[in-house]
Amino acid sequence: MPILHLKNLSLAFGDVALLDRVDLAIDAGERLALIGRNGEGKSSLIRILSSEAKADDGEVIFNTGLKVACVLQEPPFDLNQTVFEAVAGGLGEMAKILVDYHAATYALSHPEGLDDDAMHAVMEQMSVLQGQIDARDGWLLDANVGHAIARLGLPEDARISALSGGLRKRVALARALVSEPDLLLLDEPTNHLDIAGIDWLEQTILAFTGAVLVVSHDRRFLENIATRIIELDRGKLSSYPGSFEEYQKRKAEMLHAQAIEFAQFDKVLKEEEVWIRQGVKARRTRNEGRVRRLEALRLVRAARRDLKGNVNFTLDAGERSGKIVAELENVSKSYGDKVIIKNFTGVVQRGDHVGLIGPNGAGKTTLLKMVLGLLEQDSGNIKRGTQMEVAYFDQFREALKDESTLADVISPGSEFIEVNGTRKHVISYLGDFLFPPQRARAKVKSLSGGERNRLLLARLFAKPANVLVLDEPTNDLDIETLELLEELLQAFTGTVFLVSHDRIFLNNVATNVLAFEGDGHVQEYAGGYDDWLSQRSAKPTVVAAAPTAAVTVAAAPTKKNKLSFNDVKELDSLPAKIESFETEQKQIAAQLADGTLYRNNTVLAKQLTTRATELEGLSEAAIARWDALETKKASL
Repeated sequence: MPILHLKNLSLAFGDVALLDRVDLAIDAGERLALIGRNGEGKSSLIRILSSEAKADDGEVIFNTGLKVACVLQEPPFDLNQTVFEAVAGGLGEMAKILVDYHAATYALSHPEGLDDDAMHAVMEQMSVLQGQIDARDGWLLDANVGHAIARLGLPEDARISALSGGLRKRVALARALVSEPDLLLLDEPTNHLDIAGIDWLEQTILAFTGAVLVVSHDRRFLENIATRIIELDRGKLSSYPGSFEEYQKRKAEMLHAQAIEFAQFDKVLKEEEVWIRQGVKARRTRNEGRVRRLEALRLVRAARRDLKGNVNFTLDAGERSGKIVAELENVSKSYGDKVIIKNFTGVVQRGDHVGLIGPNGAGKTTLLKMVLGLLEQDSGNIKRGTQMEVAYFDQFREALKDESTLADVISPGSEFIEVNGTRKHVISYLGDFLFPPQRARAKVKSLSGGERNRLLLARLFAKPANVLVLDEPTNDLDIETLELLEELLQAFTGTVFLVSHDRIFLNNVATNVLAFEGDGHVQEYAGGYDDWLSQRSAKPTVVAAAPTAAVTVAAAPTKKNKLSFNDVKELDSLPAKIESFETEQKQIAAQLADGTLYRNNTVLAKQLTTRATELEGLSEAAIARWDALETKKASL
C-alpha cells in the first residue's frame, strides 16, 4: 500500500534538470536505496520528501497523518544542547517536558552548590513534571530516548559542540528513530560511522517497521538492507526491485542491450545523413517521406540521454622504493591515560596493500602518522624505507583551502601540469576528474563532499608516488568512481595504506589487514575485510598483545588439531551461558516495561537500559564463539 506518491516532479538548477518529470510510489514497510552519481540531485530529492525544499513543478502526495523523519548528510544541531536534549527533540511536544525532567534528575544527583530552598524547588518541579509525563503516557517515550542513547554509545550529558562528526551522526539517527516515523529518510548515513556503527545501523533498519529511503554508496550496506533500488540518472528515476546485486546484473544487461540499440540507430542515422547530402540529382528525386523520417531520427538522437563519462584515474608510481617501507618494533603511543597502540611490531614491504580496521578513535590515523614520521611514538623503534615518494589523502581534507580555486589546488601559479611525463593543461586535467572547464576558476568552498574528494584525488595523483596513504578516501564518492579507484589501486605496484569502513572496498584492495582490537592491541591478518572477519571469529579472544609477524608473510596453513581440553570445556558451557544472558535480558525487559519504574527510580531505569545493551553484546559474542567452536569440531 503506497504511503507517498511523486507525480511529474521537476526540479532544475539553471539549465540542468535534476528531476525531469519523475514519478515514484513508496509502499509501507519497503526499504529503498536511492543511488546515482554525485551531483545528480539525490540530496535535493530527500529534502523535497522531507518538506525542507520544494520542487519547481509536480506533486508530492503524502498519506494523511504520515510521519516523516530525515537525517541529512550534515545534521543541523544547536551546539549548546546536550545529547539527551537533541535526541529528545525528535519527540515533538513531549521533548521539553522530558528534557526538563532529565535536567531536574541530573540536578538532584549532583546537589553540589544547591541550598535547601533550591533543592526543594527542584523536587517540586520534578513532582509537577512527573504528573505531566503520567498524564501523557510519556514514560515509554523517555525509555525510548534512553535506550537509543545507550544503544548508540552516546554520552547523554555531553554537549553537541564537543562531539566528533561520527557521534553527531549517531545523535541525528537516534533523534529520528525515537520519533517512530512511518517513513525514515537517510542521506549518506554511513559516512563517519565505523564498521561496528554500520553493522548496528543495518540491524536497526532491518528491525524498523516503517518504510526507509536511504542514499548511500556503500555497496555492502545496500546489499544487506535494500528491497528495491531507485537510480537517479540525468533527471530520470528508474526502479529495480530486489537486492543491490540483482540491480547490478539487470543494469549490466540493460546497458549492453542499449549499446546494441544505439549502435544500430546510429548506423541508420549515418546512412540517412549521407543520403541527404548527395548531389543535386539525388536531392531532386528524394523521397519526402524519407526526409521526414530523417528529421524524426535527428529529434530522437537529440533527446537521447547518453551516459556521462567516467573519472580518468591515472597514477605514476615513480621510482621503486626500497624493499622495506616501514619496520616497527615494540611501538607504543598513548594520549594521557588512553593507550592507543601498545607494543606493536610489524614490517611493511614494497607492494603491500595494508588496510587498517577499527572503531573511530582507535588510533588508525595515529599509526599512519607515526609510519610517515609526522608523529613521534612514545616508545619503540620505527625504521622507514628509502626512496619513498609519499602521497597522503587526508580524511579532513586539510590540503584544500576554501578560498583557493580548483586550478590553484592542482597547479598553483601555472596553467600546465606534468602527469606521467606528459605536459597537460590544468583545465584538461580537471576534466579527467569530471570538472567542466567553467569550474576551474570556482572556489573550493563551492564544492560538494564528493567533489572535494575527487579534487583531492586529482591533486594526489598529479605527482609520482610509490607510497599511497589513503585515510577515508571513499566517503562521498559515488559507486562508479569507487569502482574505478579500486581498479587503479589493484593495479598499483607501489605500497598502499588504506583506512576505510567500506567493507567491499577493503575486500577488493587490501592484501593485509591491521586490526585495532582494543586496549592498544593491533593484530595483523592476511587478506581483506571478510578474511579478517573469518579469522577473527575462528581464533580465541586475545588476552594480551603479542609481537606480530611481518605484514607480508603469508598466513601459515591451519592444522586440523583436535579441540583442546579448554575448548571442549568452553563449548559445553556456552549454551548455558547464552541461556543465562537471554534470561537476564527478558527479566530486564519486563522491568523496563513497567512505566512506574521511570517515575519512581530513574537511576535504576538507566542502569537497566545500559545493562540490556551490554547483555546484547555479550550474547552475540558468545553465540559467535559457540559457532566457531562447533565449526572447528565439525571440521575434524
